[in-house]
Amino acid sequence: MTRAVERLVNLALYIAGSRKSVTASDIREAVAGYPADADGSAYRRMLERDKESLRATGIVIDVDDVGNYRFNRSASYVNPVSLDPGETVALYTAALSLLDDPSFPFSADLRLALVKLAAGAGGAETATAALADERPAEQGALVSDLAAAIMTRKRIAFGYSDSAGVASERDAEPLGLFLHGGRWYLVGYDTAICGMRTFAVARMTRLSVNRTAPKTPDFEQPAGFDVARFISLPFQYGPETDGFIAVLGFDGSAAWKAERITHGQGTLTPDGNGNIRWEVPARSATQIARFMIENGPGLTLVAPPAAIEHLQAGMQKVVTLHG
Repeated sequence: MTRAVERLVNLALYIAGSRKSVTASDIREAVAGYPADADGSAYRRMLERDKESLRATGIVIDVDDVGNYRFNRSASYVNPVSLDPGETVALYTAALSLLDDPSFPFSADLRLALVKLAAGAGGAETATAALADERPAEQGALVSDLAAAIMTRKRIAFGYSDSAGVASERDAEPLGLFLHGGRWYLVGYDTAICGMRTFAVARMTRLSVNRTAPKTPDFEQPAGFDVARFISLPFQYGPETDGFIAVLGFDGSAAWKAERITHGQGTLTPDGNGNIRWEVPARSATQIARFMIENGPGLTLVAPPAAIEHLQAGMQKVVTLHG
């Protein structure tokens, strides 16, 4: 059964994505959540209440003289803000200082906003290199379509170039989106490998969403799925080219937190002496080093040698800089 909030989101996405006005009958046919057995008057009242609920959130749907519905884009968003160069620099500098503030809860969203701010001021290339590796406008359009597919549980197909530059065609069941380091990532079930994968949205092309049976989901979300599990292990995605198996050890003093910080990823193997060995797929030695520092002490990087060398080099740099 479709929840009321899910029905509202479906309605907003359907009307906002329609290139022309739609009728009440169109909405009833395409948007999941409206009871099939409700009579015409009850359905109209329900639709009107939903329209007013969306208006209260800032999403304005207009109805013309013949009863057709359309998305009022200009009324749904505030007017553009114009900043002179001095104001742009001041705002950018003030906002940038928050990125390293651990008490600021929206650093990921702020990072992407800074990219957009710099792009609007003509500094897109520099800002993008510093804060993200994709064009915000293109990223936003893809994320919007992916969010709609996740909400309606429709399968997707797309072209994808992995971090090694190898291109392939993919089919997936989209489950969640998250923002990390100014970059959007999709978590989905890859039907080719029959397993979960994390895809960088910037590497996706030719995205298509299954449009057949729009009111019928193509799949069910796996029980217990939580996209936060993927956000919490950033070393499993990123720009580095070669994937590898990282081996970490929890000593007896840190074994208690193994289940909590591994989020069900990889394999935990107790050694019988109170220590735990963790083998987990990884892609970024830089992020592995950061993970070790954030979650130590009591955590040791056992393999591979290249990742150990990267961690040691980083620690040596800290010692050199700070004594």
